[in-house]
Amino acid sequence: MSKNRIKRILLSALLFSSVVAPAFAWHDHTHLAISQAAGYENWHNSAAADITKTKAGKIEQYNHYFNNDAGVDVTEAMVFDQIKRYNNPQDPQGHLYGAIIASIREYKSMKQSNKYAEYPLAFCAHYISDLSMPLHNVPYTDFNKMRHSQNDGIIDFGIMNNVGHIQRNMYEIIIKNENDLAGEIARIANISRMLGLKMEKENRDMTSDEAYSQLGHSASLLKAVLNYVNK
Repeated sequence: MSKNRIKRILLSALLFSSVVAPAFAWHDHTHLAISQAAGYENWHNSAAADITKTKAGKIEQYNHYFNNDAGVDVTEAMVFDQIKRYNNPQDPQGHLYGAIIASIREYKSMKQSNKYAEYPLAFCAHYISDLSMPLHNVPYTDFNKMRHSQNDGIIDFGIMNNVGHIQRNMYEIIIKNENDLAGEIARIANISRMLGLKMEKENRDMTSDEAYSQLGHSASLLKAVLNYVNK
C-alpha cells in the first residue's frame, strides 16, 4: 500500500471520528467521587452511563449535554421541554436537563411497580454530574472540541482521595417537587454555562478551584435528589 493511500485512510478516519465520537464529560473517577460526596450508596454505578454510550450510541449520548447554540439563559420551561426528548437519537443538540428529571420519573415508576429501580437512579447520578461540566452547557465550538478532553480529566487523578474537598464545596438544596428540581437544574446549568463561556473568552482550562466548586454543585444537587426520592 502506498504512503499516500495510507495518509488518505488515516485522514478519513480522523475526520470520521471527529464527527461521530461521543462527547464525554467528567472522567470516571470524578463521577464516582461526586456520588461518594453526595452519599449515594451505589456510587460505584455512577460511570455506567458513559459505558452505555459505547453500545447504545446516540440513544444515550444525547442525554449527556445541551449545546446552547442560542446563547440564552436556561429556564425551568426549557428543562421541562427537554423531558420528552429523553433517549431521542434524533436530537443532536442534546437534552441533559430533561434527562435528569426523566430518569427520576423512570426510577419512581419502576419503584412503584416493585421492580429493581437502581439503574435509572445511577443514570440520574451521572447526568447530575454532567450538569456541572461547563463545556456540556455551551455550543460545541472549536474551542470546546480542543479543550474538552483536558477539562474532563482536569482533577480526575487522585480525586478518589479528595472526596472531602468536594464536600467542602457542598451546600444545602431542598427539593419538594419537580418545579423545585427544574429550578435547581436551571440554576446550576447557568452557573456552568457562564464558566464555560468565560473559559472560552479567556482561552483557558478550568482551574482546580473552579473544578471543585463545580463538583460541589453536582454533589449538592445529587444529595437533594436522593432525599427527594427517599434514598
